[in-house]
Amino acid sequence: MSAHRILESIDKQNRRQGDLPEFRPGDSVKVWAKIREGEKTRLQAFEGVCIRRVRKGARSTFTVRKISYGVGVERVFPDNSPNIDKVEVLARGRVNQARLFYLRELSGKAARIKERAAAIQVETAEAAPVEGAEPAAPKEKFTGRGKRQKKKEAKAAAGA
Repeated sequence: MSAHRILESIDKQNRRQGDLPEFRPGDSVKVWAKIREGEKTRLQAFEGVCIRRVRKGARSTFTVRKISYGVGVERVFPDNSPNIDKVEVLARGRVNQARLFYLRELSGKAARIKERAAAIQVETAEAAPVEGAEPAAPKEKFTGRGKRQKKKEAKAAAGA
């Protein structure tokens, strides 16, 4: 057996049995970590913003930052640690970087992250058609650059 295959088999053995939920930097997460105090083990929540993900097989980690009594606290959690009970994703943030270290210098409202729009299908209830009335044409949705111009042109074409 080659050294690479041996390392790969050890890597597989050390991986977490249950998968963590899918989250990215910028997401607000709550990590339930097991804390040992003497003989007792309890769960402690660490709630904050994920500022970094490192994906390296069994050595994958993620960093969570929170503000506790006005002081920034960061904690690095290994993905495959047996001390992580569960991870809850509270909100999905919209960011343009993979490492959010710039949040260390920001405080208060400046450190807020906008929420990412979830791709949720919303069903709309249609009203019953009135007899003798023509069905309304579906409204065309314009997206992307130049949508004001497209709306203007469509309005002019409909009026002509």
